[in-house]
Amino acid sequence: MSSKQQSNTQTQLKTPPLALYIHIPWCVQKCPYCDFNSHGQKQQVLPESEYVSHLLDDLTQDSHLVHNRPIHSIFIGGGTPSLFSAGAIKTLLAGVKQRVNLTDDAEITMEANPGTFERQKFADYVTAGINRLSIGVQSFQTDKLAKLGRIHDDCQAKAAAATAQQIGLNSFNLDLMHGLPNQSLQDALFDLKQGIQQAPPHLSWYQLTIEPNTQFHSKPPKLPEDDLLWDIQEKGDELLRAAGYEQYEISAYSQSGFQCQHNLNYWRFGDYLGIGCGAHGKITQIDSIDKNKNQIIRTVKVKHPKGYMDLTRPYLSESKIVAKDELPFEFFMNRFRLVEPCPKSGYQDFTGLELDPNTLANLQTAISKGLLVETSEHWQVTSLGRRYLNTLLEMMV
Repeated sequence: MSSKQQSNTQTQLKTPPLALYIHIPWCVQKCPYCDFNSHGQKQQVLPESEYVSHLLDDLTQDSHLVHNRPIHSIFIGGGTPSLFSAGAIKTLLAGVKQRVNLTDDAEITMEANPGTFERQKFADYVTAGINRLSIGVQSFQTDKLAKLGRIHDDCQAKAAAATAQQIGLNSFNLDLMHGLPNQSLQDALFDLKQGIQQAPPHLSWYQLTIEPNTQFHSKPPKLPEDDLLWDIQEKGDELLRAAGYEQYEISAYSQSGFQCQHNLNYWRFGDYLGIGCGAHGKITQIDSIDKNKNQIIRTVKVKHPKGYMDLTRPYLSESKIVAKDELPFEFFMNRFRLVEPCPKSGYQDFTGLELDPNTLANLQTAISKGLLVETSEHWQVTSLGRRYLNTLLEMMV
C-alpha cells in the first residue's frame, strides 16, 4: 500500500468546537497592502439594513450544516465593520441568536478602525452585544500611517484605545504591523512601546507581507532586510514579555487569560460557519453509521456585494470536500502557528485519519532539523521552527 493510500485510513472523526465568522466588506478606502475582500465606500449611505437581512438569510441557509451545535465565538470582520451603525449590529446579533445556538459566554468580536471611533457609538456596540473589539492601529507614526493608506492619526488611535478601556468590554485588541516601508528598528520598537502603553489585553503584532492583487504588489515599497526583520522580532518579543504579554500564536500576544478564543479555534483546526461577501467556512460532518462517509467541507460565499445581494443568485459560491490526502497539511498548517503543544490525539480526532508513513517521515525530518520537538503525547514548534515557519509547513506537504 502506498503512503498516499495509507493516509486515507479512517479513524473516528470528532466534531471540534464551532465558531461564526461574519464579513462586512465596505471600508472608507482600500489600503495598498490589503488583500482581504474589501471594497471602498462609494455611496454616502451604506445598504446596512439590506445587507444585514442577507446575512441572516445566509445564516438560515447554512444552519442545517451544524444541527444546533453550540457556537462559542463570533468574529465580525471586514472591511471596516465599524462603518455600520450600532442599531444594525444589534439587529444582526439578535437575528443570529434566533437562528443558532450561541453559548451564554460567547466571545463576540468586531473589527474597528480608529478613524471611525465615536465614544457613544462604540458604547452602543457594547449594548448591542459586542464584548470584544479589534482595533486596526497598524502604527503610531504619521508617515507610516500615510504610506499604509490609513485614515487615522496617532491621536485617534490612542483615543480609540482609551475608549475601549472605558466602555465595558471584556477585552480588546490592538493590531500593529512591523516590517513597514523604510522602517528602522527604532521605528518598530517605538510603535510597539506606544501600543503597550495603551494597555490592551491583547496585541496582534505581525509583519507586513506583500500579497498578490494589492497596490503594494504592483508597486512594491522598499521593506527592511531579513536580518533587520529578525532583530525587530527578537527585540519586540523581549519588550512584550517584559510588559507581561505572552505569545500564544505566531503573531499574537495577550495578557494572561485574554487570548482570542475565535482565533484559537481557527488554529486548533476548529469549525466555523462563514457568512457574508467572500466569507469562508469549514464544517465537519459526521455520519453516525458509516465513518467512511465522514467529511470536512470548506465553503466560500459570493465575493462581491452586488452579486451577494442579488436575490436571483445563491449566497454559496463554492463548496468542496477536503480531500483526505490534503488534510495532514491543512491540520499542521493551522496547528503549528500556535506556541502551545499540539496533542497527537488531536490529529486523529479532527482529521479522522491515522498518521501515515509519509506524514510521520515529514514530522521526523522537522524534528531532526530542530523545528519541532516531540513527546509521547504531543509535538511542539521550537523557537527555530517559529522563525522558519514557512519552511516547517513546506515539510508537511
